[in-house]
Amino acid sequence: MSVSDRVANRVGRDFGASASEVLGALALAETGNQDVERVHAAIVLMAEGSVERLWQAVELSALDWRDVLMNGGLAHGDWPAVLEREFGQ
Repeated sequence: MSVSDRVANRVGRDFGASASEVLGALALAETGNQDVERVHAAIVLMAEGSVERLWQAVELSALDWRDVLMNGGLAHGDWPAVLEREFGQ
């Protein structure tokens, strides 16, 4: 599954030289029946620039993607506004 441009841009800013690893990890994330960009964004937000935390978030998505949304701050009805604020349009 592909990563949106705005998530990819944020990954580049947050992870620098590790961006390609992070993008590959996001492709492995379980997104359930949710918007893929929403889950990817929640994982990036959870990681806070740490590749180790990003891998933990990807593993958590395999157990329950809803926990990723909660921990990433994108579980509530305002998630589109949060996504736009954090990642741009």
